[in-house]
Amino acid sequence: MNLFGGTIRALENSLDYAAVKNRTIANNIANVDTPNYKAKDAVFKNMLHNELTSSIKANRTRPEHLPFDGTLHNSYQVITRKGTMYNHNGNNVDIDKEMVELAKNQIYYQGLADRISSKFNSLQTVIRGGR
Repeated sequence: MNLFGGTIRALENSLDYAAVKNRTIANNIANVDTPNYKAKDAVFKNMLHNELTSSIKANRTRPEHLPFDGTLHNSYQVITRKGTMYNHNGNNVDIDKEMVELAKNQIYYQGLADRISSKFNSLQTVIRGGR
């Protein structure tokens, strides 16, 4: 029996994703001048997973491929951006893009933190008998 209807778990997973995305962006910013560094992105993969598992039956031929058997452990993954180069030293970090993504992620994280705090406050009110 799922006592909270999965909402708290979904918020937890979203907070985990936002934290990973923040670390990924911070790492990209820290390596903006590192020669041949390739920027990384944290991306959701469970939306694709849900779509694929509901409509396609397939086998994994390589360990890097997404699983199709419902054993997806994280709802996100970190990928490397390839095929682009913004700097003469082989680096593909666009500092303006990274700063915009960082600001968006901070707003996203704060919204999630506010929502989960509200959920816990509601539970606390119920436990106290409405006081």
